[in-house]
Amino acid sequence: MKTRITRRDFLKLAGLLPLSIAAPGLANSLPPGEQTGASQNVIIIVFDAFSAHNISLYEYGRETTPNLARLAERAVVYHNHYAGGNFTTPGTASLLTGTLPWTHRAFHHREKVEEPFVNKNIFSAFQGYHRTVYSHNPLVDVYFEQFKKGIEDWIPRNRLFLRNDIIVPTLFSRDEDIATVSWVRSIKNKEEGFSYSLFLSHLYELFQEEKIKDFKPQFPNGLPNIAGDNYYTLGDATDWLGENLRNFPQPFMGYFHFLPPHAPYATHKDFYGRFAHDGWKPERKPPDSLFSDANYKEEQDLKKRKNYDEFILYVDSEFKRLFEYLDASGLSENTWVVLTSDHGEMFERGITGHKTPVLYEPVIRIPLMIFEPGRKTRADVHLPTSAVDLLPTLLHVTGQKQADWTEGIVLPPFSDLNPDSGRNVYVLEAKKNKKYAPLSLATATLVKGQYKLMYFFGYDELGGEERIELYDLEGDPEEMNDLHVSKMETSQELLNELKIKLAEVNEPYQ
Repeated sequence: MKTRITRRDFLKLAGLLPLSIAAPGLANSLPPGEQTGASQNVIIIVFDAFSAHNISLYEYGRETTPNLARLAERAVVYHNHYAGGNFTTPGTASLLTGTLPWTHRAFHHREKVEEPFVNKNIFSAFQGYHRTVYSHNPLVDVYFEQFKKGIEDWIPRNRLFLRNDIIVPTLFSRDEDIATVSWVRSIKNKEEGFSYSLFLSHLYELFQEEKIKDFKPQFPNGLPNIAGDNYYTLGDATDWLGENLRNFPQPFMGYFHFLPPHAPYATHKDFYGRFAHDGWKPERKPPDSLFSDANYKEEQDLKKRKNYDEFILYVDSEFKRLFEYLDASGLSENTWVVLTSDHGEMFERGITGHKTPVLYEPVIRIPLMIFEPGRKTRADVHLPTSAVDLLPTLLHVTGQKQADWTEGIVLPPFSDLNPDSGRNVYVLEAKKNKKYAPLSLATATLVKGQYKLMYFFGYDELGGEERIELYDLEGDPEEMNDLHVSKMETSQELLNELKIKLAEVNEPYQ
């Protein structure tokens, strides 16, 4: 009788091999595990579209993160941490460069950062470290390509896919966007059930089904995927990373960007239906007056939120498993581990997802937990912090030379200075603004202390007017009461500060 090896078993076995065998061409010249200095390792785990608003650790109404709550007892937990932007391109660019979108200029889908940041980023800053990167998300690969001189191991995206479109980036690396569109139109059946090529699409569908049939029972909502293909499981990624970490030459700096809980919200069977009949409902919020979806249906949105929350349970479980690998290998005693995201997700105000000009809390407030090597106690930081703070903080705690180009600070409690409660934290959405032009069509947000100002300008929907909203996040965390009129003095003060900053960043592009 034949014994069939599963994909997970294969990944576990592969993890026991030296990296040069398990992942050919990816290992650098040092033997596995060899120490290149006394510095501590760094691992950054990014879960895409992971909103702090839906995390029970941050007082969400559903218990979505029981494992994070337990792990938090050995971490520094940041409660008011903000992405640089509201989708992957600006959010990831800010995290990797330590600068805000108006500086790195990655506003648009798949946009590269300004040329100076090719040598000014988190990978170039960690000289002397073995730097390894992976992402499920092709938008992140744009930056891996830009920063590849500072990266030893760039794990190919398809390595952790069950089935993928690797033929497109392999054959059409310079025209991947156009080639992908052509591939999708010709080969993949749409919701209507047809494609340009009925014959090839049918063959491809059969081939695809054969590859994923053993995994389908584990995911009742369908397998996690990108664009209806490129199937993967987070469990495979956890196993691969957990087994291979021990083989990385030390000290290493690893950046691993996983797609869950990003749409489609396809959780594992262990969590499917967990919140189906829990009776909990979010606070109802009126549709946004200008930017809500005309086809929005609240019932569908509640279902999507439930699926998203159950997908977070899967993320929570897999992060716990990753920590079990770290503890078993002893790496947790010599490794800084960061858990964060690139942006959040919305299920309110007539808006689902993160393709929106609005910058309400669910789409920009993201988790940040920092696990210090050997730490056994919890610390909580409630001051507003930013994704641009991560780079200077990690350089500081590992004793590296500070990067003089960053716009962030060393985060408390690791800073030698007292935290500034009046610090300005900025977020920007400018996907319709020209890259090398002054900001004239954008949404800019300023968070300062308990207040948050949202400033919309240049939109056709506004008819040449500005839109300004002010919220007291301490007294009104759901942003139900716009205080722009009732607290005009505070609103005007923050708006003036924001406009001064916009004038400053616009000056080079006038």
